[in-house]
Amino acid sequence: MQTIKQKPRRIRETLYLYKEKTEIPCPGGGRAIKTTYGDIAKKSNLKSSKGHTYKFKSSDQSKLRRSMDNLAKLQKEFEKEVVAEPVREVVDSAGGTHKVETETLEHRKGFQPRGKTLGGSSSINAMLYVRGHRWDYDHWSELGNEGWSYDEILPYFKKAEHNESFDNDYHGQNGPLNVMKIRHQNTPTDDFVKTGAEIFGYNEDFNGESQEGVGYYQTTQKNGKRCSTAKAYLVPSLERENLTVLTDTNVNKIIFENKKAVGVECIDKDGEFMTINADKEVILSSGAFGSPQILLRSGIGPSEEILRHSIEHIHELPGVGKNLQDHIDYLSVHKFNSIELIGFSLKSIFYKFPLEILKYIFKKVGLFTSTVAEAGGFIKSSENKNIPDIQLHFAPAMVVDHGRTSVWGHGLSCHVCLLRPKSRGEVTLNSADPLDDPLIDPKFLSHPDDVKDLIEGYKKMMSILNKDPVNKYTSNHVQRPVDLNDEKDIEQAIREDADTVYHPVGTCKMGSDDMSVVDSHLKVHGIKGLRVVDASIMPTLIGGNTNAPTIMIGEKAADIILEDWS
Repeated sequence: MQTIKQKPRRIRETLYLYKEKTEIPCPGGGRAIKTTYGDIAKKSNLKSSKGHTYKFKSSDQSKLRRSMDNLAKLQKEFEKEVVAEPVREVVDSAGGTHKVETETLEHRKGFQPRGKTLGGSSSINAMLYVRGHRWDYDHWSELGNEGWSYDEILPYFKKAEHNESFDNDYHGQNGPLNVMKIRHQNTPTDDFVKTGAEIFGYNEDFNGESQEGVGYYQTTQKNGKRCSTAKAYLVPSLERENLTVLTDTNVNKIIFENKKAVGVECIDKDGEFMTINADKEVILSSGAFGSPQILLRSGIGPSEEILRHSIEHIHELPGVGKNLQDHIDYLSVHKFNSIELIGFSLKSIFYKFPLEILKYIFKKVGLFTSTVAEAGGFIKSSENKNIPDIQLHFAPAMVVDHGRTSVWGHGLSCHVCLLRPKSRGEVTLNSADPLDDPLIDPKFLSHPDDVKDLIEGYKKMMSILNKDPVNKYTSNHVQRPVDLNDEKDIEQAIREDADTVYHPVGTCKMGSDDMSVVDSHLKVHGIKGLRVVDASIMPTLIGGNTNAPTIMIGEKAADIILEDWS
C-alpha cells in the first residue's frame, strides 16, 4: 500500500464512541435503559427509571475499554499518514503476490481455493444456504440414479437443518446445521431487492416451494457466527470413542487387495508414511478436486493417465476426474462514496468499524455478521427457459479479483452466475507426488451456449443496476464500462474477467453409464469397500450454491451406509 506524508489532520470520530447511544434491556421487564457506550465502559451498573439495576460483566467492560484504547492509539498513528489510492495487485492463496503472463485472454490462470481445514469449504465460504431447484434432483433421478429425486432427498435437507426463520413442509427445526436470515441489512441492499423484485418478482425463501425471484439469502450462521459443518457435526462428536481426527495429515493413496479397499496410506506432518486399516470400508470425501486426485494416485481411473506417472493401474474407470462442472461468474463492480457500503475510508475506519465492532460484541448484529453477498435472485436468461438459469449475488462492497485486490473507498458489486453450464472440464494428475496440486482445467465458456446465456444474464442483471434507485450507486464503474447494446463487447468483458464462484462438482459422478464413477449407493464401480461421499458425485451441477446440497449428500449417504451394513 502506498502512503504519502502530509500535515496531520484532526480526526475526531473515535470520540463519538463514548457518546454513541444504545439501549440495555431492563432486568425488571420495564422500559429499556437508555445509555451510551462510554457509560458501559466506565460504570459497573446502571439503573432504570424504576430503580432496577443492570450489572455489567467485568469481562465485557474490559473488552470495550481495550477496544477504545486500541482505537485511540490507532487514530494517533493514522493521523501521521494519509492513505493514498492503493496499487492494484493480485494476491495468491498463500498471501503473496504474483503476476501471470498469458499468451491470450483465453488462457488466464484462475483462482481455485479449497477449505483445507476442519469443515472443509464450509469454513471459508460465504455462508449462503441455497439448495438448488427441484428440477436438478429430478434430473439426477431421470439419469438413472434411484433414490435421488427431489421428493426423496428433501427429507435429508430437512434432517440437516435447524431453520430459525421458516417452519413449514420445506424446512427442518431439529438438525445440527443452523440456518437464519441475514443480520445485516442496509439501504443499498434493500434498494437492490426492491428494484429487482419490481422486475422479476420477490421471493422470501429461495429454498421453499419456488426458487424464482429476487430476495435476501439465508445463511449458515448461529447467533451471528459461522455454522460450518465442523461446528455443526464434528465439534459435538469429538468426545466419541469411535472417532479419531488426524490433522496435518495427507492421504497418499488407498490400499487395495484384489480390488477391495482395505485401508489408506497417509503422510503425517513430519513427512512419515503410515497406514490406517479399514475393517469394513473406506469413504473418500476430499471434494471435486481431491477425490479424483486420490483415486488416480491409487490406480483407479483411465489407464493412460495413471501409467504416465508410473503408478500401478488397479482398475479402469475412464470417468475419474472428468465431467468437471463449475459455476462461471461475472462481476460488475461500482464505486460510490457512502459508508453504508462496506469499504475502507477514513470515516469507516475511525467511525463505522468501531461502532460495528461494539454491535457485534454486545448484540451479535451488524456489519461483522454480513455474508457480503447479502441478497440476490434466481432469474431466467430468456423467456424460453423453463426454470431459472441465472443466479445473482448482490454485495454492498467492491469485490475485485475475488476480494484479493485492495480497493480504497466504498462501492458495490453484483455477480451474474450461469447455473447450468454445458462446458465440461477435467482434473488430472500433475505428478504422483501426494503433496503436489492437481491440474485443474474447468474449460469455462468452451460451449457456445454458455456464452450466449451469460450475455443475456448480464443484460438482466444490468436492468436492475441501471434502474432507479439502484442506479445512483452504479454510475462509476471500477472496470471498464460495457456497452449493453454491443453483444461482442459484453462477450469480451466476460471472457476477460469471468471466473469461478467456487462450486466445482462432478468429477466422480454418480450413474450407470461408461463415464460414471459411483453408483446410486455411492460405491465405486468395480471396487469393493470404497465409496465417494462429496460434491464430486453430483452428475450435473445444481442451480445454486453447493454447500447445502453437499451436506444433504452426507446425510443421505449415512442412511445408505447404515442400511447396507444392517
